Amino acid sequence: MNSMDAVVVDGLRVRRGRHEVFDTLSLRIARGRITGLLGPSGCGKTTLMRAIVGVQRIQGGSVRVLGATAGSAALRRRVAYGTQGSAVYADLTVRQNLTYFARVLGIGRDQVDLVIDQVGLASHASRAVAALSGGQANRVSLGVALLGSPELIVLDEPTVGLDPVLRSELWDLFRSVAERGTTFVVSSHVMDEALRCDRLLLIRDGRLVADTTPAELLADTGRSDPEQAFLELIARDSVAHPHLRRDRREAS
Repeated sequence: MNSMDAVVVDGLRVRRGRHEVFDTLSLRIARGRITGLLGPSGCGKTTLMRAIVGVQRIQGGSVRVLGATAGSAALRRRVAYGTQGSAVYADLTVRQNLTYFARVLGIGRDQVDLVIDQVGLASHASRAVAALSGGQANRVSLGVALLGSPELIVLDEPTVGLDPVLRSELWDLFRSVAERGTTFVVSSHVMDEALRCDRLLLIRDGRLVADTTPAELLADTGRSDPEQAFLELIARDSVAHPHLRRDRREAS
């Protein structure tokens, strides 16, 4: 692992019952960038993110994060994880939520107002989360992830269920935070979000189909639409591995 890597996954093996999610998966994620983890539902995105934050039981291989083993106590404040959906209390205000989580993390209250400003909710700080829009509630969850200025933020489909305008607002926020040096790993099955990322990891059936950039993806496939480009890669992968999907169904 070199100083440019935020995450190094080497030969990762994960099984759930009789189903093999990953078989010797290897990849690297660079520091200070937004890396998109893209692929259809059920392809292994969430399992990989859980492995990165150290809450996934693995059967083999290794996951190194910021120079330490994933899940190490030393990473507690350096890595933040946002699960799918809102992870805050709807009956508490924005400030109350952030104050509570800051206390749990042992972070000074001075961080609370800083983060509220950072996610653009200063004018809504005294409102209950239940009274906010979907996009605003997601900003509160992101604010919790930002507490303590983590070096790596892992977000599992943070824009799911949001309309295009709200999704765009959140991605603008991710970019503004990343420009200050924070590394993001953001999963999505919405292919147009690929163009918002610095690098793309495209996953299918638990395998890394491509490690590329948005420009390289479009150029390689000759497509102007990221969804069509991804489908082109899927078609190529199906030709290269014609028996894979059948074998995985039989294994499950």
